[in-house]
Parts: sequence; structure tokens; C-alpha cells
Amino acid sequence: MAPLWDSEEAAEPIVIGPLGWVLVILRGVPLGGLVFGGLILLLLIRLVERPICGLHRPVTPFITQFVCRNAFRILGIGFKTTGELMIQRGAVVANHTSWLDIFALNARKRIYFVSKSEVANWPGIGWLARATGTVFIERNPKKAREQTEVFESRLKAGHKLLFFPEGTSTDGLRVLPFKTTLFAAFFSEQLREIMYVQPVSAVFHAPQGEPDRFYGWWGDMEFAPHLLKTLAAQRQGWVELIYHSPAKVSDFDNRKALAAHCEATVRHAHTLARVDRKETGKE
Repeated sequence: MAPLWDSEEAAEPIVIGPLGWVLVILRGVPLGGLVFGGLILLLLIRLVERPICGLHRPVTPFITQFVCRNAFRILGIGFKTTGELMIQRGAVVANHTSWLDIFALNARKRIYFVSKSEVANWPGIGWLARATGTVFIERNPKKAREQTEVFESRLKAGHKLLFFPEGTSTDGLRVLPFKTTLFAAFFSEQLREIMYVQPVSAVFHAPQGEPDRFYGWWGDMEFAPHLLKTLAAQRQGWVELIYHSPAKVSDFDNRKALAAHCEATVRHAHTLARVDRKETGKE
């Protein structure tokens, strides 16, 4: 398993009061119905879509997008995006704060995540990931060629693959250095001249009165307590997605140069968004 980022400071204890538990039920029940109802519908449609369309998914991504958009409405978390979606063939890279990134990034754009292979076996999340077309990879150099071929087939099918180059989630207050390994697939002879990569900055703003890293999910945090804390919040914050100009792969000498460009772009906008919020007094 890939190493997890951890904070030097201990995470705030999760305390849920009586009102919080009421909110857990009021939000959790419809959220569960939305997610698993959408999953069942997706799987049924995929039974027809897959034999007819193969890798192409002309219908089911719209179900995923509908579910993710409405998940934020149920949670009460604000959702804002700026910037234009990439129309070219290619991939999307973003910083990684928590499992909420999956809902946020799917809500705006029809994408397919690239995730470490362990996620496929996680209860609940693994099922959803497999159903929505996630590409699972092993961090094993011996598998590099095989995984590059998988990326090529998906990208040539018109899929927008989404990577989290940090390799782990964080507290949402920082952007970690981007790992360059997965960028290598974009420089294959078949893809380099046609590929673009769009950086996206995902910025989570905590509810008023809560720690800035309220939505962060890192270290040895377990999913269930973090989900309950999010459901129980009496006030919610908001998430902001900032889409940057796509970078043409052939404009860069190698994967390290491309990764450095994407990292700098994501980090700069992430920092500005957090500073702007503090200066406008919205903390």
C-alpha cells in the first residue's frame, strides 16, 4: 500500500451531539438511497450498454454525474466551479483532500478515476469505483507497460482519466509534491501528440467555526467516522473547483516537466483561493 500523508498535529476528536445524530439520519438515509439507487440503475443500464458500446459509455456517466451533484445538495455542502472544461482528448489531474473529491470532480465533469488497486476491495467505495469505470493500478514497476496499455485504450475511447498525483489525501491545507510516474503514459508514441492534461485545484472551505482542515481525510483516519462527522455538521462549508488551461503533452520534454507544471498551477490557485477567503472574512 502506498504511504499515507500524516499531520504533525493530531486530528481533532470527532464529537457528535444529539442534533448531530438527527442530521446523520436526515442526510444519511436519502444520501444512501441516492448513491445505491443510482448504482443499481447504472448497473442495469450497463448490462445493455457494455455489449453494445464496449469501452464507450454514452449513458451511464450521466447517472454518476446526477448522483454526485445531488449528493452535495443533500449534504448541504456548497459547490462552486470556475474555468472551462477541457474539450481535447486527455486526462485531468487534481490535488486530493478526501473522499469528497470523488463527488466534487464527478459532479462537474464526466470522468474516470485512476486509483490504487487496494481501493477495489474496500466495502462500498470499491463497489462504486468498479461500477463507474475506475482504472485500478498497482504501484509495481513490472506492471508499468501493462498499465500504460490500459491507459491508452481508455484514452483512445475518449475517456477523461483523472489522477491524484500526490498519491494520498491530505488535510486540504496544502498541495503535496506531484509524483511523476503516471505521467509517463502520456508520452507514449501513440498519445504524446494528441494528449492534453488539465490541472484542477480542489479547495475545501470549512464550515464557519470549524478548523480549516475540517473536510481533510488523512493518515489512519477511517472512512465511517469521517462520513458521520460530515453528515452531522450543523453548518456546512463549500468546495471550489478551479479548472486551469489544458497543457499539451508534446509541449513538454518529459514527464517530470509536465508534472512540475501541473503541480505549480494547482498549488498557486489553491493557495490564492485560501488566502482570498481569509481576506474577505469568510472564515
